[in-house]
Amino acid sequence: MARRFRGFLPVVIDVECGGFNPNTDALLEIAAVLVEIQGDGSLLPGESWRYHVQPFAGANLEPASLAVTGIDPFHPLRPAIPEKEALTRLFKEIRRAMKDNDCTRAILVGHNAYFDLNFINAAIARTDIKRNPFHPFSSFDTATLAGVAYGQTVLGKALQAAGIEWDSGAAHSAAYDAQKTAELFCKICNTMKVAVG
Repeated sequence: MARRFRGFLPVVIDVECGGFNPNTDALLEIAAVLVEIQGDGSLLPGESWRYHVQPFAGANLEPASLAVTGIDPFHPLRPAIPEKEALTRLFKEIRRAMKDNDCTRAILVGHNAYFDLNFINAAIARTDIKRNPFHPFSSFDTATLAGVAYGQTVLGKALQAAGIEWDSGAAHSAAYDAQKTAELFCKICNTMKVAVG
């Protein structure tokens, strides 16, 4: 893997939030899927994690965003943890995977990756986490890749064009969207012939 992406470990991330502003709106869910390389150089989705996140103090929660995601941030049965704890747990797993793959940095893979990376970076700044495994501004965006490969930029339409199953009823769950984004990323990468040496 270290040779496939110039020392970067691709990690697929999806976040669900209380709005579109990473500095004011709550991070409510985060899911991550590792990308694993096979002996023949092909990529497959690997291990995954998902955390429900408590809104930070003073966080904005837009009713329209909550209606789309279906998240009730204060439901008594929602197993949410503080965002610092969620990121610390996740980053520990990512650093372990980086070491296992001889990678020097993780790189975020996301569908409209700019959105996910901005929310991650804002949460890191809020929680004063010092060891961020992700590159601070580079990412792999599957909306762009799918636009080039399939002529589709919407996740569900891109997956359908790629021949990957999509359940619109399960969408807007961080775990489901991250898994499907990982499948899309791997399929696009596997169609590219890259000399790794």
